[in-house]
Amino acid sequence: MADDPYTILGVQRTDDEATIRAAYRKLAKKFHPDVNPGKPEAAERFKQIAAAYDLLSDSEKRGRFDRGEIDAGGNERPPPGYTYRDFGDAGGRQKYRADSGFAAEDLEDILAQAFGGRGGGAGGTRGNFKVRGSDAHYALTVSFVDAAAGTTRRITLPDGRTLDVTIPAGLEDGHTLRLKGQGNPGFGDGPPGDALVEIAVAPHKHFRREGDDIVLTLPVSLKEAVLGASVEVPTVKGNVRVSVPPNSGTGSRLRLRGRGIGGKGHQYVELEVMQPPGEEPALAAFLRDWTPAHPFDPRAGLKEKE
Repeated sequence: MADDPYTILGVQRTDDEATIRAAYRKLAKKFHPDVNPGKPEAAERFKQIAAAYDLLSDSEKRGRFDRGEIDAGGNERPPPGYTYRDFGDAGGRQKYRADSGFAAEDLEDILAQAFGGRGGGAGGTRGNFKVRGSDAHYALTVSFVDAAAGTTRRITLPDGRTLDVTIPAGLEDGHTLRLKGQGNPGFGDGPPGDALVEIAVAPHKHFRREGDDIVLTLPVSLKEAVLGASVEVPTVKGNVRVSVPPNSGTGSRLRLRGRGIGGKGHQYVELEVMQPPGEEPALAAFLRDWTPAHPFDPRAGLKEKE
């Protein structure tokens, strides 16, 4: 990746980890292939974003990049004043020549010395050079219901491979799942890195989360609130019927046990009393002549000074 990772994420070199993470999440949600089907330019942009975040989210890599020790793609840079010829001529051996290049085994020695390993030409043992692969970063958006109940989602990696990601029940927005050995390949005999999948939970139109509980605002008619009724209520596991007690008001809460996040919490149903959309002459006439058996002032709390 030739472009500067700070430029790709739209952040400054002085920005902290939280700022970089927030910038990555915003861009990843916008350019992720799952939300841009059939748009190769978005997929390529997402690959650049993921690679930039892979470098800047690792404090060690970021420090080495800032010091000029690695490039924007995470590749090693020779120390100032050194070239591959310096490595190739180590030990008095003509490893590298402009007229003939160098052999594959010579490259192994060169890289081993560049990374601090022991090359075969300097008395070391050839073939023991190992570098763990870097972690790969991905963003995955899941629905509120899937995050609450748990599910499995398949993602397509930049190289075309697919990966099944298990979403545990109750996963929170911003949580990162680590998939061992599913990252970028290692060098030599080094193991692959891990895949870090950051989860974004999409907001729901009706549900909201409070800890392990789920809250739903349920509109009810004036008649249902006054007389009571049996009504159907959606939950993350399907609809159920609940009984609205007589004389219920806006803000009254009903509890559905075990219907919360991952089956651990509860679902609370907050009632909202709705007026009829049109005129109701009979209701208006009744209320003009109606005197409550228990008079009260609904605005009494507003009159308190403290």
